[in-house]
Amino acid sequence: MGRLHELYDQAGQSPWLDNLRRDWLASGELAGWVERGIRGVTANPTIFQKAIESSAAYDEQFADLVTGGSTIDEAYWELVTADITNALGVLRPVHDSSQGEDGYVSLEVDPGLARDAAGTVAAAMSLHEQIAQPNLYVKIPATAEGVDAIHQMIAAGRSINVTLIFSLERYAEAIEAYLSGLEACSGDLSTVSSVASFFISRVDTEVDRRLDAIGTDAALALRGRGAVAQGQLAYELFRDRFRGPRWDALVARGARLQRPLWASTSTKNPAYPDTLYVDELIGPDTVNTLPEATITAFEDHGTVARTIDAGLDEAHRTWDAIGSLVDLDDVGRTLEDQGVAAFSKSMDELYTSLGHKAEAIRAR
Repeated sequence: MGRLHELYDQAGQSPWLDNLRRDWLASGELAGWVERGIRGVTANPTIFQKAIESSAAYDEQFADLVTGGSTIDEAYWELVTADITNALGVLRPVHDSSQGEDGYVSLEVDPGLARDAAGTVAAAMSLHEQIAQPNLYVKIPATAEGVDAIHQMIAAGRSINVTLIFSLERYAEAIEAYLSGLEACSGDLSTVSSVASFFISRVDTEVDRRLDAIGTDAALALRGRGAVAQGQLAYELFRDRFRGPRWDALVARGARLQRPLWASTSTKNPAYPDTLYVDELIGPDTVNTLPEATITAFEDHGTVARTIDAGLDEAHRTWDAIGSLVDLDDVGRTLEDQGVAAFSKSMDELYTSLGHKAEAIRAR
């Protein structure tokens, strides 16, 4: 029994894998991750860019698509949905055995739609219809427009991974979109699921940058403490919103918790412990999606213990102290813009690369 199994069995947190590659599907390596305790998979445009550009595993299918007349956009989605569909099959036993709690694989809508609610709804609905599997999560970014789209998709009975959350305020909006969406849904609520993906390490990166610019002893003493503190406050908000008469009425209709998911949990600053964003954010009814290096580190020297709500008063003091020095609203806006831009850049770069590859295929 490794630490990943202990994380779920003893602490109630589901470890997911933040990566997906076609060669893992062909070789059985993804199934091996599941045996080690992985209970779900997340992917995004940057992950697919790296997978497709670094591997020849996609070349045959891409060549067939291009020679068959597919556009670059059509070919991309065919490549991606093939991987997602196969991964869904690998994770389906986890989904079934957990009665729909875990076993999900996430596929993100085109990041170019991040400011387009109607376009996001159409794209998310299309993906759910194309890949009609109960353990598919379509990822929608928590922009203002995305929050509206999330409400509409939940109301339509579709399962959604709310991604790119960087602030408590936006997280509260994501929770409300889920709750009001469930209230508007006329179908079986037990088939509707969601996670809210709170990005962790990037918060420290941006907050630390601003604290360094201030440069006082008080500011520097707060470096590396903001992301965990905000994560703990997010968990407090989660516990507060998913209780009481409103939630009880939804539970009576079969509603499931929208679990907080800790994303971006590899440490970007080498001065910080490599398991910082795992060890300090462990608690029941949560998910942590981890890149391979962080999983390896946690399996080697991580600590399984409930930490998410330990020292909550200190988390409030820390977040308040940072807020007295740094404009946290602006931090959230900046990180949201950067997150959308980074995924859009990855998509654009991949399309350019695929375009060059298509030209070479057609020239043969």
